[in-house]
Amino acid sequence: MFTVHWASLVLAVLYFVVINGSAYSVHSLYQKHKAARLSALAPWFPPHIQRDIYHSLLNIEPPAGSEPASAVPKSLLKAALLQRAIEDIHRVVDVRSKKQACSTLLEKKSIGDSLWHQLLGAEKEMEVELRNVVEEANKLAPSWGQTIFQTANEMVANAKLRADLAEVQGKLEGEKEWYAARKLAAQEGGHPGSSGLKSEPGKKAATRKGKNREQ
Repeated sequence: MFTVHWASLVLAVLYFVVINGSAYSVHSLYQKHKAARLSALAPWFPPHIQRDIYHSLLNIEPPAGSEPASAVPKSLLKAALLQRAIEDIHRVVDVRSKKQACSTLLEKKSIGDSLWHQLLGAEKEMEVELRNVVEEANKLAPSWGQTIFQTANEMVANAKLRADLAEVQGKLEGEKEWYAARKLAAQEGGHPGSSGLKSEPGKKAATRKGKNREQ
């Protein structure tokens, strides 16, 4: 017959309970500290002005005695929502372009976890923002949510093209001015030299004539 050592068994159970309880407490405190730290992180993006403008227009109350739909023209709301979508595209491009670089730097321990969590928070924020824009677009016009970001992306591409053309035009004007100044400097510096070259044969001829006369 086996003899059960109740005291040893109770001690083992108590040890197991204490260890697991301590581990759970430490994990719980760590999660609370992590959540508090993440909530205290600075936002990745500055305030979304275009979104604030859209909500301000949307919440304008119509004058007394007028129809509810006449407070702000729908065309103005659509234009404001389109500007909001354009800003969203800029922010999505910013997050996507920096995520890979931040991931590489995080693996090399070149940046802290806080910056990485900031980026992930911005990514989740933009996912919610894009869904909200699509919902608002469908409220303003049926099925507009399917094409609003395509339109906004085309406007972003056109704006970038105009900026690139303006930059090239500015460089071209600068090069024209530089070339004109260099050409003018070359022309002004060429006259004395050319006159000097012309006078040199004359000097030689005069020298020969003088020698002939002496002979």
